[in-house]
This record gives sequence, C-alpha cells and structure tokens, in this order.
Amino acid sequence: MPKHGKNYNETSQSIDRDKHYSPDEAIDLAKGMARAKFDETVELHIKTGSDARHADQLVRGVTLLPHGLGKEIKVLVFASGAAAAAARDAGADYVGDDDLAKTIEGGWVDFDVAMATPDMMGKIGRLGRVLGRRGLMPNPRTGTVLQAQDLPRAIDEAKKGRVEFRMDRTSIIHAPLGKVSFDKEQLLENMTALIDTVVKSKPSTVKGQFIRTAYITTTMGPSIRLDLPRIMEMGL
Repeated sequence: MPKHGKNYNETSQSIDRDKHYSPDEAIDLAKGMARAKFDETVELHIKTGSDARHADQLVRGVTLLPHGLGKEIKVLVFASGAAAAAARDAGADYVGDDDLAKTIEGGWVDFDVAMATPDMMGKIGRLGRVLGRRGLMPNPRTGTVLQAQDLPRAIDEAKKGRVEFRMDRTSIIHAPLGKVSFDKEQLLENMTALIDTVVKSKPSTVKGQFIRTAYITTTMGPSIRLDLPRIMEMGL
C-alpha cells in the first residue's frame, strides 16, 4: 500500500466514502482541500464498461475545454516546407522533421501536443516507442495528423485547451479539467464538455452501462466519488 503524507491523510477525513457527490459538491470539496504550494490540476477519472482487450471497444477522442487548462501548452509539429512555415506562423513552439525526430529519440519530450503532416508519418514511425506510451504520437483518429491548411486551426485549439483522452488498459479514462484556481463554474463547464465527448465516443460494440464510476481529484489530493446519474445528465 502506498504511504500518503500528513496533508493527504488529513484532507481524506473530510470525504464521506459512502457518499456519491454531485459535481458541484465535489468541485467545492476538491478546491477546499487543495493545500499544495502550487496551483494543482483538477482531474476527472472515468471507469468505463469497455473491455480493453478488444480493439473495437477502445475509447479515445478529443475535446476542446471552453476554459482551457490554465497552463501554457507547448505544441510540436513535424512538418517541412510550406507546412512548417504555416506551423511557425500559427504559433507552434517547435517545428521540424528529422532533426526533431533525432532529438526525441534521445529522450527529449518537453512538449504537450505533437502534430504532423501526412508525409511525415513515415519518418516519425520509429518514435512510437517514445511518444506512444506518453500519448503524444500523432494519430489521424485524434486529429493530430493534418494537412498544411489545417495546422493553424489545430494549433490554436491546442493552445486554448484541446484535450486528448484515451482509455488505459484497465478501461479507465484520465483527463485534466483545469486548475484549482479556476472558478467552480469554469470547472463545471469544462467537465460538461469532457463528459459529453466521452459519452458520444462510446463504441457501438459496448453493451450495457458505459460509464461505471467517476471520480474527481487534484494533483496532491484524495479522490472524490461522483454521483453517476448527475454525471450522465451532463453528457446528454
């Protein structure tokens, strides 16, 4: 069993483990318990009814949080020529092709979102072992493999709060909602956008209840179980 610090143990006592909290209550509680010296991230963790062993039940998608993530998002784009120029003009933090690939192979991953033009995919395929496990590998299904003319829009969205989510091998989706310093209303609106997208991403092969449980937590705080009917209302 992992050992928790004094602050974690003290704040945990504020949570009724038998209660399923409404989103409003959970956010208020999470914000009130945050004691770290930095602006903690508020996270949502959703247990789905998908079976991670079946490829046709895997869940992944992208949503644009209306109030962003409260942090500077660093965007990297694999592109050359006119596409590279368009990416730089749109505000991408890092742009390149073979040079960037070599740097990443060396272990550098100081960015939050990676995009690529289709012609780059053959060159960066070898980066899957580095970027794949971090969820950073460009993928057409998540809208991160784009034609040159679409790069400005995608970069702008990423900077504003584009969140890519995917189910892990235990069928759980982990995603950020913003910062503790956000107003409750901002976090609720971000949560609504995320849950709405997750519900719409349900694979047709998944039968029965899709969202099984949902929890809110902060970077350093304990988890707070959410009331499932209230959560499902947010995804309608």
